[in-house]
Amino acid sequence: MSLSGKRILITGATGFLGTHLREALSDQGHTFTGLGSQDYELTNQLAVEKMFEEHNPEVLFHFAGYSGGIKTNKERPAEFFQRNILMNTLTLDAAHRHGVEKMVCVMGGCSYPATAPSPIKEEEMWNGFPQFESAPYSTAKKMLLIASESYRRQYGFNSIVMIPGNVYGPYDNYNLNDSHVIPALIRKIYEAKLNNTPELRMWGTGKPTRDFIYARDAVDGVVKAAEIYDSSEPINISTGGTVSIRELVETTVELTGFAGEIIWETDKPDGQMYKGFAADRMHERLGFHAETSLRDGLNKTIDWFKANYPDGIRL
Repeated sequence: MSLSGKRILITGATGFLGTHLREALSDQGHTFTGLGSQDYELTNQLAVEKMFEEHNPEVLFHFAGYSGGIKTNKERPAEFFQRNILMNTLTLDAAHRHGVEKMVCVMGGCSYPATAPSPIKEEEMWNGFPQFESAPYSTAKKMLLIASESYRRQYGFNSIVMIPGNVYGPYDNYNLNDSHVIPALIRKIYEAKLNNTPELRMWGTGKPTRDFIYARDAVDGVVKAAEIYDSSEPINISTGGTVSIRELVETTVELTGFAGEIIWETDKPDGQMYKGFAADRMHERLGFHAETSLRDGLNKTIDWFKANYPDGIRL
């Protein structure tokens, strides 16, 4: 489907990925309405109905979610399950009933089984249980796949589910209690530079490898799917490659200008040695490739962080 001239609505538009989606759609000349949690409470059915009645979208990008770090997931598991299962179920059901032509959903790679072999293929989704600590959140998000397939089978409702990998970039969360590895690393190294810290200690050997995708690449892949993909089978949005944690740290040190010493505490655990996401289905069905190199993506992210630190950063 062409997005041109369509009434496009974005939930979660003020979040990390939602902000990049707004930029991507604007750059492509599309008009849209972007909404955040301050506009409608999507765990409330009356509010959800009101949103559809007031905006009458033809295309819905559903990026809204209730998320946090491992610490908050451990402290409030019921809350993470309840809020996400409600907002996804109510929003998808209302989208079907209000005549939305296409609904585009995103979920995280954390919904894959904790034991899934890497690179993780989409077929692994139901072959085990997710990481226990975040399972209430990740299984609630995982139900989008069941909802999408169910409503397609019974009503012919066209919804798709994309699974971005480890996304990084401007507008991310840099709070050290909740942030992911790249934003946490950027903040730690940049602040060490500002404070003239002589050394920084990193856990492990730096040998584990991870798959990181720049946020603009991720949303460009999602937009491409919105235009050409019509199936409830999920698709990973990923680079399909990996980088070692040591290379990630060394590149971040170079780009931030930190002059201190990095000490690897090799007596500390490395964690899972390899985790990446297969990109074969993305290549085959979308014809899409993530083109931003890690170095270029880090450089853009660090430049944004420096320009907005500290007042414009979520610390």
